[in-house]
Amino acid sequence: MIPLHLRRGAAALAVSAVIGAVTAPAALAAPNAPVAPTPSSPPTVPSGLYGTGDPTYDGVFRQSLALTAQRENGVQPAAKAVDWLVGQQCGDGGFASFRAETGKDKDCDAKLVRDTNATATALQALKAVGGQDAAVKKAVGWLKSVQNADGGWPYNPGMPSDANSTALVTGALVDAGEKQDALKGKDGKTPFQTLLGFQVTCDGKTENQGSFAFQPDKAGKLYPSADATAAVVTALAGRGGPVIDVPKEKDKPVEAAPGCKEGMADPQAGAAGGSDYLARSLDKNGGYLKSAMPGAEAKPDFGNTADAVVALAADGHQAAAKKSVDWLAKNSADWAKQNGPAAYAQLLFAAHATGMDPQNFGGADLVKQLNATGPAPETKKDAADAAKKSDDDGGSSTTTWLIVGVAFVASMGAGFLISGRNKNKQNL
Repeated sequence: MIPLHLRRGAAALAVSAVIGAVTAPAALAAPNAPVAPTPSSPPTVPSGLYGTGDPTYDGVFRQSLALTAQRENGVQPAAKAVDWLVGQQCGDGGFASFRAETGKDKDCDAKLVRDTNATATALQALKAVGGQDAAVKKAVGWLKSVQNADGGWPYNPGMPSDANSTALVTGALVDAGEKQDALKGKDGKTPFQTLLGFQVTCDGKTENQGSFAFQPDKAGKLYPSADATAAVVTALAGRGGPVIDVPKEKDKPVEAAPGCKEGMADPQAGAAGGSDYLARSLDKNGGYLKSAMPGAEAKPDFGNTADAVVALAADGHQAAAKKSVDWLAKNSADWAKQNGPAAYAQLLFAAHATGMDPQNFGGADLVKQLNATGPAPETKKDAADAAKKSDDDGGSSTTTWLIVGVAFVASMGAGFLISGRNKNKQNL
């Protein structure tokens, strides 16, 4: 969650949100949010990229979510789709939201602004597809190099830490095998300690206590953000993200507002307060979250609802997560069709976290729909041919991530692969 959690470039994607696009992992209209330049003309959509819309603000994001979701559902993405994402990486290991001129400047111009959200989602995707150890190592190194002294991460290097970016980066680094306790800032705080500092406790309304804010306002006050809360709960629950296996533990009941507490004692308590807040917020609307632009009527927020489902599952609220994913299955088809690969990926993450069949999500085959937004996935024959060519070339091809003999579902994504990656997410 991620969208993405999901789910998804701060002020840049706020532009997309106005026209109904899927939101990004950083909160929209948040304090200190980065301002991206408006392109003079939309770039051409590359053949290896998922989706048909202007990729300026979300190219790496939507590609990364698509690849992660495909691998989690047994689909081997097209080699050129993986190569496109690898080609977006700068020489220092970071990623921007999108860069059109990759051939002319492989190391990236100093003016190109890298961001932690694009880099973290790309890191998760490259880890998921496998065989990209060099790119993964560089991305890990860059993320660690831009960590703030307080233990958290900003959207862009040099900005104050925010809850969404800190949660997303922490999950990505844990996915990549980093120990959370070793990820301390210069002030000696771990990312989890930083995240707990964004939790709404005694300030504000009682029903908001336990939630998380994106950042404090200018006066230092914290206000609840469902987007931030979903991202933080997923991270604090120790699941990495956004791929959450169905919890085996007994379903946790939803607690009422926790009452005034000066601070949650540990990550487990912090996650519990946040997930209870999400469950209460979803239940109030009949299973979904709402959002509204200033002066507009509040409408269902499909992306944040999907991210909340993942967060609830991560913290063991299976019944609450199931209620909301059922709502999504009945109501999200038009939204997903309009918003494309990132939306389909978010729904697939929610389906996976709750044990729903992704090939019958409200009657829709989400895997097939996602596959149709990009280059056709590899078939078993494609994989064998590519691996043979790699051997003949001495292993120099960028498609060496294709491993012969690994079972995966061909072209249109039939089947469902339960990942073992979450075993590595419990090392916190």
